[in-house]
Amino acid sequence: MAARSLRHLIGDATLESRLPPKTPFVCAMSLPKSIPVTPLRPLPSMIFASRWLQLPLYLGLILAQAVYVFHFWVELVHLIEAAFGNTAALQQLVSSIGYKSDFEVRSLNETIIMLVVLALIDVVMISNLLIMVIVGGYETFVSRLHLEDHPDQPEWLSHVNASVLKVKLATAIIGISSIHLLKTFINAANYDLKVLMWQTIIHAVFLLSALAIALTDRLMAHPADRH
Repeated sequence: MAARSLRHLIGDATLESRLPPKTPFVCAMSLPKSIPVTPLRPLPSMIFASRWLQLPLYLGLILAQAVYVFHFWVELVHLIEAAFGNTAALQQLVSSIGYKSDFEVRSLNETIIMLVVLALIDVVMISNLLIMVIVGGYETFVSRLHLEDHPDQPEWLSHVNASVLKVKLATAIIGISSIHLLKTFINAANYDLKVLMWQTIIHAVFLLSALAIALTDRLMAHPADRH
């Protein structure tokens, strides 16, 4: 038996030495197939290119963002100057926030500082809203930004679409409305009761609208769960 096994091993080794060298086998199914790109006809091409008409709108929003940055720094400089006793800067702040008092305002107080800080936060939140509209809207409706490997890519941009953008915009609007409502209640003595009531109602409508948008998007994303 041992001799027979040895002869088989020698025969197999001899046969393998006579065979041609093995070449790596590549499955044709594993190769990526190039999808032929069919050129668009003139009318569909023109309709598809019409998305670039939105580009001037986004550029205009960038200019509006620059105006908000300038306004932020003007208010911040006035606040710093008023803190050091500049009467003219203090009057500018009092006029911009709509603050009124039975006594002459000669220095900063807690209410004025709070109202000015809330106004600055309001500017920042509106600026964030502009960024979401500019970046998310361009990515969704105009063209890809190709930021997949960029280290500064916003977290929400990786999964942005029309539905996500709507929910984020609704959330940002609720935050801005909350800041305005808080400013109104802090300075409630200078507002009519109807103004307070309607601002509260409008804020509640914003909340209900955001909930309705989120619920609608969830139902559209999971239609099978309803059955």
